[in-house]
Amino acid sequence: MSASVPASASVPTPARPAGTPTSAELLDFVRRTAADTDLVASLPLDPEGRTWVRLEGPRGSEAWLIGWPPGTGTGWHDHAESVGAFTTAAGTLKEHSLAARLPTDGWKTLELTEGVDRKRNLATGQGRAFGRNHVHEVLNESPTEHAVSVHAYYPPLPQIRRYSRTGAVLRLEHVERPEDWQ
Repeated sequence: MSASVPASASVPTPARPAGTPTSAELLDFVRRTAADTDLVASLPLDPEGRTWVRLEGPRGSEAWLIGWPPGTGTGWHDHAESVGAFTTAAGTLKEHSLAARLPTDGWKTLELTEGVDRKRNLATGQGRAFGRNHVHEVLNESPTEHAVSVHAYYPPLPQIRRYSRTGAVLRLEHVERPEDWQ
């Protein structure tokens, strides 16, 4: 199935259950955690691939401390129904994202319209929060320096959908479940 998604497309957001963390609260948590220099320094860094340590997030959320070797990235993906936040704890990360809510099911290929692409550089101490089904990729474009970041999601990630992108065409490639990355 193929579809086209304009920049102004929106999909209704389900109500958040009482007592669950908001994306703003997750952002506050990742910022405070990223400021813990001892924790950040404790992450083992690998020159060949990303490293990560699972952390205890607020009120049942899932959190991760992630190390990014030079030139690494996530590829295009989303976090399904989870809201989230991340902050750069060391180095600089670049985020490419889509300013459009995509349909969550029933498609394999979407043609994106002009104006949906966003880019931001997130230096040490900078972060962002995002809502459900946020499609993005995160990159460490430095040729020489590691980056470290803190991420939090609620509910804990039920799945990650991976995409490929060629120009304006976004294609769903596969779906990962928690057992694939834990």
